[in-house]
Amino acid sequence: MCRSIKQLRNAEVPATPDEIEAAARQFVRKVSGYRRPSRTNEAAFEQAITEISTATEKLLNNLVTRP
Repeated sequence: MCRSIKQLRNAEVPATPDEIEAAARQFVRKVSGYRRPSRTNEAAFEQAITEISTATEKLLNNLVTRP
């Protein structure tokens, strides 16, 4: 979908919270079509970023990688 979102799964170096948030922000920008939301939509935009960041962190923590 969005080629500029960095792959975060890496067994040697875990993704940082900043990397997870940046990926979530890029995803929300792509899906919403807004680089920066209006003041009216800012709360929804930021809430989506928070929820996606949380889901991404859970996913990364639960992935099982083969040695």
